Amino acid sequence: MADTSGNADTTGSTATGNTGETGKALSGPRKSSWKYIGPGIVVAATGVGAGDLVATLIAGSNFGYTLLWAAVIGCLVKISLAEAAGRWHLSTGRTLFDGWASLGRWTSWFFVVYVVIWGFVYGAAAMSSSGLPLQALFPDVMDLEWWAVLTGLVGLVFVWFNKYEVFEKVMTVLVGVMFVVTVYLAIRVTPNLGDAFAGLLPVLPDEKDSILNTLGLIGGVGGTITLAAYGYWVNAKGWTNTGWMKVMRLDNRVAYITTGIFVISMLFVGAELLHSSNVAIASGDKGLIQLGDILEDEYGTATAKFFLIGFFATSFTSLIGVWHGVSLMFADFVERYRKDRADRATGEGKPPAGKTTSDEGSTSGEGPTPGEGSTSGEEVASGARERSWPFRAYLLWLTFPPIVLLFQGEPFRLIILYGVLGAAFLPFLALTLVWLLNSSRTPAEWRNGILSNSMLTIAGLIFVILCVKQIWDQPWSEFF
Repeated sequence: MADTSGNADTTGSTATGNTGETGKALSGPRKSSWKYIGPGIVVAATGVGAGDLVATLIAGSNFGYTLLWAAVIGCLVKISLAEAAGRWHLSTGRTLFDGWASLGRWTSWFFVVYVVIWGFVYGAAAMSSSGLPLQALFPDVMDLEWWAVLTGLVGLVFVWFNKYEVFEKVMTVLVGVMFVVTVYLAIRVTPNLGDAFAGLLPVLPDEKDSILNTLGLIGGVGGTITLAAYGYWVNAKGWTNTGWMKVMRLDNRVAYITTGIFVISMLFVGAELLHSSNVAIASGDKGLIQLGDILEDEYGTATAKFFLIGFFATSFTSLIGVWHGVSLMFADFVERYRKDRADRATGEGKPPAGKTTSDEGSTSGEGPTPGEGSTSGEEVASGARERSWPFRAYLLWLTFPPIVLLFQGEPFRLIILYGVLGAAFLPFLALTLVWLLNSSRTPAEWRNGILSNSMLTIAGLIFVILCVKQIWDQPWSEFF
């Protein structure tokens, strides 16, 4: 079992006293530092899309500062989810999909159906969202559909030919643009700080379905499958063992503090610019175009165009973040499937009599040793996944089939399945992380404590309620 005294303070790449079960020294920095931050910026940028900003804007428009506390709790919930995913990758040396596979084949079936349908519909939505601000900035150049196609192709080429290091740097620049724009707007509308602080008290709006609307705001603050991708970005950064645990936790907190600033800034804009004037905007990406028009009327053309640049940065970071992160996950799924088939063919996947497989974990409390069928964080860190054919095949799937939807419209039944699967993913993530991180699959010292279990359980319950509501609200009679 790894030495607990060495995990907190390692030295360089050969930390004395910080060794794994094999006695090999764990690499890691002497102490956590801002200079190592990276995957957190990526997950914050990817998780906060135009839809999240609109939802928060509408919450501010409808309720003023009343639900500010819910936006803060949403960030805390997502911190716990992303931290748990990162902790699994670093403490076990195994990928999250490898952990899911250890829970049974049903996880693989859910994942593959989810990423195929979700990727098809999301690809069109992401391209359209990135094209909207470009069309607004350059209205006479070409139609929205062609702007959308252009952003998808640019994202494809960028992710195809660049490794994680370049990807992270570009995401960091775009996050800087998002940060400056949202904070500028929040200051520009002159928020009422007294009302804002009062909004930190947990009070529900006095209206029908206020509990469900509040839970929706908590559950929608920055993240879907990108929360699961966080562990893969941690590995892609080169963090592969517990020597990086403190750095990962700092990085994760930075991610959701950044997310919180984005969301709170947009709630300020909704509360001051829209709520006070009783102005309503549309849900979805077009609501941000409406906001651009309102900003132009209130503050002039320069402010409106500045906002549209931030809108583009928000949408395009989500696009390339999904193009990279979910493709990494899909590549890991394919590699795990190939190894399983090879093991079954050779008989190597069967454990000796009286022993457990790596999927079942060890009984010693020290966690499992990755088995023949396992996929490891080291493989992700090597960059091999980003050059693999499954990674690039999923990139193509995210880009080209959805182009048909841009021009033909989205099939009704497919949209219903997309909504249901999307609603089911976060409960799946939260509850499987509780399962993995309380079992012998995880080394004893890195298993969940009371706080982690409480936060993940609360997250799971919130997402289950939202999932049931989403399924209930679907027009099933028309589906059949």
